[in-house]
Amino acid sequence: MPAVPLLDSTTKRYLPWVVATALFMEQLDATIVNTAVPTMAASLQVTPLSLKAVVASYILSLAVCIPISGWMADRFGTRRVFMIAVAIFTVASMLCGLAVNVQMLVAARILQGIGAAMMMPVGRLAIIRTFAKSELLTAMNFVIIPALIGPLLGPTVGGLIVHAWSWRVIFFVNLPVGLMALWMIHRHMPDYRGDSPRPLDVIGLVLFGSGIALLSWLLEIFGEHRIDATSLAVLFLLSISLLAGYVWHARHTAYPLLRLGLFKTRTFRVSVVGGFVTRLGVGGLPFLLPLLYQLGLGLPAWQSGLLMMPTALAAMGMKLVSQPVLRRFGYKQVLVVNTVMIGITILLFATVDQETPLAAIIGLGLAQGFFNSLQFSSMNSMAYADIDTPDSSMASTIASSMQQLSLSFGLACGSLVAGWYLGELPQTDRAAMIGALHHAFLTLGVLTIASSLSFWTLRPGDGASVSRGSALPDVQR
Repeated sequence: MPAVPLLDSTTKRYLPWVVATALFMEQLDATIVNTAVPTMAASLQVTPLSLKAVVASYILSLAVCIPISGWMADRFGTRRVFMIAVAIFTVASMLCGLAVNVQMLVAARILQGIGAAMMMPVGRLAIIRTFAKSELLTAMNFVIIPALIGPLLGPTVGGLIVHAWSWRVIFFVNLPVGLMALWMIHRHMPDYRGDSPRPLDVIGLVLFGSGIALLSWLLEIFGEHRIDATSLAVLFLLSISLLAGYVWHARHTAYPLLRLGLFKTRTFRVSVVGGFVTRLGVGGLPFLLPLLYQLGLGLPAWQSGLLMMPTALAAMGMKLVSQPVLRRFGYKQVLVVNTVMIGITILLFATVDQETPLAAIIGLGLAQGFFNSLQFSSMNSMAYADIDTPDSSMASTIASSMQQLSLSFGLACGSLVAGWYLGELPQTDRAAMIGALHHAFLTLGVLTIASSLSFWTLRPGDGASVSRGSALPDVQR
């Protein structure tokens, strides 16, 4: 069994706040930069297209480094690794803000990605090992909020900062948050280690890391014209071959980087794989909604950003009702029905046009935020319902790797669907833009509803150890 530190009630009470603070900083930063690219390009005297590497480098370092986070936590301890990760991210944020050219900015973003790669899996691991399964859902509800509202608030906050100050402030705002997170980690982060740390699977790291990095990069540039179809297909086949090579390697080594045998656990498999499929539809919304609001309805960017706020508010409110709902109906029924409800809300966005009342749009945003939040909280907590404590670090690493990949796939899916329907339509023709985007929403809505089939393999009692639990201390509510 892994070494378990003695925990006082204060540590257990504030740990979700520690993890949530660090993750909010990371999730907000991951999306806030996109808004500032034109301003950054003008400041650094380069073209906006040349700054694509600023976004891509961050995603690639995330994809490569997430798989080794579990190994590092087992070997060096969750407290040390999490603190180093936040420190790296904070220092890298400062270097991004001080960058004098593109090369320095890209290097700092790579460093940022390395720090961010350790935050999600190691923070989630600390939560899993600290709380009993009966308390896990409530803790997960709290920690998942940054992952839900960060991508929604990022464009709005980024736009306001760039409008009022310099693009460099986008990175400097991480400094006080990072320092506060480091102080909280020092006081409240437990230090879990593996009982017998396994050796690092170097071959597996090369195969999986290079395969997942190449695939993430291809998804990031998907739809651009700077790479021809033949090269795209060859590189895609190469990435799939590298990942297939890792699967073969993992089955023939004693200590694989990611132990794929965990997928034999039904609840873990359905949560990770089903969540991946569901995110293909949901992941396109952050791309499609701004297009609808700005190109279709003609709203300025700041108003478009404000229309994303109800989704974030509903996501935070959901945590008050998720546990009673799951306790009453069970994971299978909730995930099947809730996935369908998400798909229906996406379909309803296909009815939004210039005549739609603002209250109706806000209502749709509230519904979307509520159902999305319930979905991700349910999937993330159920993943560990039947995972033994010694396997928790491996499970957290696999889940985080798949989640990162699903984000790239989701955005690529949204971009593909939008590009298919928009074609060469002029942006000045709002009626045509709205019609094309309506077709995109209908496509993603149907895809999301179909993804509910992935949860039918669950059994009525699956996840009961998580949903039928007690509440956390009042400070977390």
